[in-house]
Amino acid sequence: MPTKLCLALFVLLLALPVAADETNCPLPRTALGGGGPDPDFLAQYGSTYRFRMGQPLTRSLRITPDGGKVLFLRSGGRNFENRLYEIDVAGGSERELLTADALLGGGNQTMTAEERARRERMRMVSRGITSFELGPDGETLLVPLSGRVFLVARRNGEFRELKLPTPAEDPRLSPDGKKVAFVHRGDLYVITVGSGEVRRLTDDADAATTNGLAEFVAQEEMSRYRGFWWSPDSRELVYQKTRTTGMETLNISDPTHPEKAPDVRPYPRAGKANAQVQLGIVPATGGATRWIEWDRNAYPYLATVTWTEDAPLTLLVQNRRQTEELLLAVHGPSAKARVIHAETDDAWVDLDQSMPRWFARGSGFLWTTEREGYRQFEIRNRNGMLRHSITPLHPGYRQLHHLDETRGLVYVSASPDPTQAHLHRFSIRTDGPEPVRLTRGSGVHSAYFGASDEVFVQQSRTMQGTRFTIRHVDGEELAEIASKAEVPSFAGEMERTTRFSRVGPRERSMPVVTIVPRSYDPKKTYPVIVHVYGGPTSVMVQQYRSRYYLDQWIADHGYVVVSIDGRGTPNRNRAWQRAVKHDLIELPLQDQADAVVELGKRCANLDMQRVGIYGWSFGGYFSAMAAMRRPDVFHAGVAGAPVTDWADYDTHYTERYMGLPQENVAGYRAANVLTYAEQLERPLLIIHGTSDDNVLFTHALKMANALFRSGKPFEFLPLSGFTHIVPDPLVSRRLYGRMLGFFETHVKGRAVGEIEKQGS
Repeated sequence: MPTKLCLALFVLLLALPVAADETNCPLPRTALGGGGPDPDFLAQYGSTYRFRMGQPLTRSLRITPDGGKVLFLRSGGRNFENRLYEIDVAGGSERELLTADALLGGGNQTMTAEERARRERMRMVSRGITSFELGPDGETLLVPLSGRVFLVARRNGEFRELKLPTPAEDPRLSPDGKKVAFVHRGDLYVITVGSGEVRRLTDDADAATTNGLAEFVAQEEMSRYRGFWWSPDSRELVYQKTRTTGMETLNISDPTHPEKAPDVRPYPRAGKANAQVQLGIVPATGGATRWIEWDRNAYPYLATVTWTEDAPLTLLVQNRRQTEELLLAVHGPSAKARVIHAETDDAWVDLDQSMPRWFARGSGFLWTTEREGYRQFEIRNRNGMLRHSITPLHPGYRQLHHLDETRGLVYVSASPDPTQAHLHRFSIRTDGPEPVRLTRGSGVHSAYFGASDEVFVQQSRTMQGTRFTIRHVDGEELAEIASKAEVPSFAGEMERTTRFSRVGPRERSMPVVTIVPRSYDPKKTYPVIVHVYGGPTSVMVQQYRSRYYLDQWIADHGYVVVSIDGRGTPNRNRAWQRAVKHDLIELPLQDQADAVVELGKRCANLDMQRVGIYGWSFGGYFSAMAAMRRPDVFHAGVAGAPVTDWADYDTHYTERYMGLPQENVAGYRAANVLTYAEQLERPLLIIHGTSDDNVLFTHALKMANALFRSGKPFEFLPLSGFTHIVPDPLVSRRLYGRMLGFFETHVKGRAVGEIEKQGS
């Protein structure tokens, strides 16, 4: 054959499309024959707050000391108003104990700015009774509501209001149940329940000083919402003094209400001053504070405070770069702290807020570490010396649920599969029984124990739905807590449409979920929508149904929806998560793009010339970066509440991954959306709440300005008056109708009239 002809044939072969590897395609191989999009879905999605209303609130579950009753908060399926319920463990009978209307006599609920901010940090959108405490006797309840505090008798529902200065923030019973501590206008107070005597324990609060309240980064990034703690004997309290002098203050305002003064708050942007946190011990009867001494200049972050019976008051503190943390024990009247354990990591040390967990009589404590590359569970003695490890190196430890010292057992959630979590029971003794996995089947399972070692509440989220069951520790199901939550009309069909798989080479095999239309036909070609988060604090691929309700609705419009967890995401190992140190986008974006391309190679009916991507918060940041930096893979993006410049985000989160801005100038530039504004070639929709005090609205404005100055077209949807979460049913409905309309236009290339009607 002539040389020129051989060359021509070779070039022709290169130009031919590569055949898909259908044997590894995770999509169904036969037609599903289901229906089209539910026209009522968006209205239901908004009215039920994403189908979350009506479920028992996991953070509210309380079990009486005798193990006979479980108390919990629950709203209606389309009602944000929580009510307090009690269920009998033996018989399963349920009764309503209390409502907000009963306590307030039908009056309106009010909320201070501080409480509103605290709820924002906790992502709490419900109203009514939002928290309560069960007293040590199991009979008395403390219920805060509208800045007031009520004591309620559990058996008959009778209540009385404590006469104390209002608004009272974060009220909490003493361990003996005889006193209540609370914060009022930045100072710490105690009221004696029997006599009604009120004592003011601090008196120096002002615009820059608070006592007993957790600072912004503790709430937002450390999951520490408390600022004071009772001593085990109820005689003293340890409290946090916070000074914001020297911090930068930012103005959070609602542009739709220019007549209202802005909310002026100290906000610690990366590389700038943090709040100054100090810790002191004060008698519950009042008196001088003993200030706890540690090197606050070297270790300014107060991450955790633990004070349990017969154990020392224990603090966990971190250095500014979060590469070191010290576990400190406080002893004696001098209140000087000494180091009993230290953890270090060249990248960062992840916090575990359930640690340390002290044994009775303070003989030692439970601890978790990633020292060997995987999260491991271990026992240390009172002085911090390692006794032995409880879990093997690769069980995928996630969380401690309960310590049963009598039987020598711990209950934890764990799984080597990052898409699942199962309940396990481990012995804390080297000669104890073998580990036991308590949950079966696929899903994400967790447990909630009380003072009793005999019963617990198990939450099981699976592809069949979500259940709350009360179980004996031997595994027997005793009762089920009813959920009032609605489900979409298509929920029962989602096991057929949702597939879990993995892509990528062995060394970076990534979990992937694909959701196809219920009317899926393998002979048809489908555009792709990637639903992304991609950041180091959350995973997207989880084996339970409710995670994918919105994605299923999008898929039913003729898409295959995909989510991928690449490098940087949790639930794998130390190296996997810390691969993103100093640049939060380079490797994660490569992983997402590579995974999408590989799926296209595996599945011939995925149209790789029509791929959209969307996400919120870190996912919004990721979507903007994908549209700008990888237009070869992603053809349209929706960026919801995106971080655009990490120098404008908070210290504790940003510096953990990116380091200090002045020490990583190149990294901050490389991870900055604004750096790539001139490269935008694809359609981009930016969505952001104007009053967002977490990811500030300035992020969206800066990106819009950079794109405008670069001559790049884009769409911008400001959500007037909204923060980082969007609970309003109508706005939620309009928002996702607009988003799908954007994809219909820019991914499918079709008119959006019908989609706009669904969002109306």
